[in-house]
Amino acid sequence: MKKELKPVYINSIGIHLPNKPISNDEMEDYLGLIAGKSSRTKQRMLQQNGIKTRYYALDKEQQSTDSVAGMAAKAIDACLANGKFAKSEVAFIAAATTQSDLPVPGFASMVHGASKLPVCDITSHQSVCSAGIMALKSAFLHIQAGEHENAISCAADMPSRMFKASRFDKQAQIQEKGLPLDTDFLRWMLSDGAGAIYLSEQPNTHGISFEVEWIELKSYANNFEPCMYAGANKSKDGKIKESWLDYPSFSDADADAAINLKQDIKIVNETVNLGVQHFFQLIEEGKLAVNDIDWLVCHYSSEYFKQPIVDLLAKGGVVIDEKKWFTNLHDKGNTGAASIYIMLEELFNGNKLKEGDHVLCMVPESGRFITSFVKLKVIVSKKPKKTPSISKSDEILAPEVHVANKPIQEKLVRSLTDTWVDFELSLRNTEIIERIYNGTISLEDYRLLLLNLRQQVIDGSQWIARAASNVSMDYFDIRSSFISHSRDEHKDYQILEKNYINCGGKREDLYNGQKNIGSEALSAYMFHKASQPNPFDLLGGMFIIEGLGNRLAGKWGRAIQHQLDLTDDQVSFFTYHETSDSNENHFERFEKALNSELLTEDMANRVAKTAKVVARLYQMQLAELGNY
Repeated sequence: MKKELKPVYINSIGIHLPNKPISNDEMEDYLGLIAGKSSRTKQRMLQQNGIKTRYYALDKEQQSTDSVAGMAAKAIDACLANGKFAKSEVAFIAAATTQSDLPVPGFASMVHGASKLPVCDITSHQSVCSAGIMALKSAFLHIQAGEHENAISCAADMPSRMFKASRFDKQAQIQEKGLPLDTDFLRWMLSDGAGAIYLSEQPNTHGISFEVEWIELKSYANNFEPCMYAGANKSKDGKIKESWLDYPSFSDADADAAINLKQDIKIVNETVNLGVQHFFQLIEEGKLAVNDIDWLVCHYSSEYFKQPIVDLLAKGGVVIDEKKWFTNLHDKGNTGAASIYIMLEELFNGNKLKEGDHVLCMVPESGRFITSFVKLKVIVSKKPKKTPSISKSDEILAPEVHVANKPIQEKLVRSLTDTWVDFELSLRNTEIIERIYNGTISLEDYRLLLLNLRQQVIDGSQWIARAASNVSMDYFDIRSSFISHSRDEHKDYQILEKNYINCGGKREDLYNGQKNIGSEALSAYMFHKASQPNPFDLLGGMFIIEGLGNRLAGKWGRAIQHQLDLTDDQVSFFTYHETSDSNENHFERFEKALNSELLTEDMANRVAKTAKVVARLYQMQLAELGNY
């Protein structure tokens, strides 16, 4: 039985361009002068390629300010931030480059390490400009086949390191005669940058998405020798006889200029010919209709190649209006494998696209000749974007604690207030809570939150009851407060369970659920403390937990309800605690205990420390959702 292919969408695109834009006049300030002399071909090459500004991950001392993997990681961060996606959601990374920072291990491993994404599936792609399309196609196929629900495709290149003047210091012929044209013209054409694309099987719920209709790539290496290459020299017949690894030493390979990046200018025009030939084949196969192209995002490495592309298309009866061509070569530079990502990011986020637009991406490669095309369709969600009802920038207000004007109580309140501020800040930067504040929480996220909280909520009344049993009769009133509090908490979990089921959760999941590792730590600590004689320092834990109900639960519940269009009986666990944990209810008992004679200076210090520990463990519980 044939497996049904899933639709694939581009939901977000991010880029990273290092440091500041560098003008043509500044280029040699960063790349340096070879043998102390300015390039004789620089002005002619710049006039031909049309690039006005570009970016280098180099400073003026020719020291690297980043790495290829580091730039890719920054592009991934930008991509996830633009789409408000969490790192923990990423299931697959496809990473592409022309040359990684290290020969071994693979580039995707380096990007995975630099990006600090979770354990996931990866694949590396190394070529030249088409490497970025290879990675995109890999991510596309994985989602289409149902292997993963989402993926990150990224590409980064940093050729500036290949062209800095010090790279050629040990190459005597170049020091004497200057760079040969096959390397020199690349020096003025290539620059640094990275891009990342987030793909999934669902379009965005608001704004635009790209539906990926198809991706096609063809290699012609069986018919041609390498054109753009490094790690060898060509003989007079245009063939490569030995690799740089075949030299007696790395120094010998360097001295012979074998490590230099080169382009065989005698055959480079085949790139244009093959790209246009592939374009016409797509028309013949019915994959492409010229009149349907609203945007042509064409990666031509230099303005010099655009007119030959236009002329060849015209010879085949194809004229694409100049207004449909999209490039940012002139101000972003030629960033190799990352170029198509950097162009698509500007188009995607530039308010130029409309529903139903068809975007054709064309990326030819001169490495050993590859042509690649991507067909995208613009999808615009009709659902209006909701403004979150709360914000991470909202004022933080600690729970009010009314105490007598006594130095010990006042000092404790100051300490608890400081702990609360740190606690709430850490919560706002915890992934699940951050999604509540920025309006990106999904129904699946909310169910996971309820499922994880349920296991700890059940323990709540139990540790309070244990604490009450360990309070001596000398503190009868405090003991009675603990018992009353335990009774109130006893049925909280039932409200939570109803919310979970009303949101589509399964009852058996609740009953078979486990504590996540944060809940395990929190419960173990609370039971440990509750088992001590007269465990009054648990008041610090009550301050954090009841304070959360008092100050935050209601806000969170209403924000979730607003974002997901839920009913009252789907968020009542949170909204109920806003009143049940108020100063008129649970907090009144807390204040009564603090104002009693049990609060010595030593006990106040213990209460303050317990509050800090519980705050950290509670935040850990929310940070470890699903980690059992």
